[in-house]
Amino acid sequence: MRAGDLVLDLGAGTGALTAPLVAAGVHVVAVELHPGRAAALRRRFADAPVRVVACDLADLRLPRRPFRVVASPPYTLSTEVVRRLLGTDRLLSADLVLQRAAARRLALDPPGARHARRYVLDVGAPVPRKAFDPPPRVDSAVLRVRRR
Repeated sequence: MRAGDLVLDLGAGTGALTAPLVAAGVHVVAVELHPGRAAALRRRFADAPVRVVACDLADLRLPRRPFRVVASPPYTLSTEVVRRLLGTDRLLSADLVLQRAAARRLALDPPGARHARRYVLDVGAPVPRKAFDPPPRVDSAVLRVRRR
């Protein structure tokens, strides 16, 4: 990731991932469904290169220019999010914090096999439960998506 890159934070919540992305010098689109959290993100990052989009991930229009994703989307949307990201040729990379079992499954059998020629998926670092507030009941890991 380089300064100036466009990065989507899907399911931005309170900005736990948005803040280090801003510190890295990227332009962030923080997507958050909950209106209160979206408003808090707007206030928190008012002077930063952050655009907050309050919408359901299913309704999100992906950028028209190349972009990256660094996100911890809701676990229930893991397959849908990965399918959507693999369906565009503008995705440069994605690092998604998912339930570990889902990350493993998606890396082995990506949704939309026709996109396998374009992207490589693998399971990266584990994410400890204590990294979340509140902590989930399941183990998490990073699913990495990279262009071939």
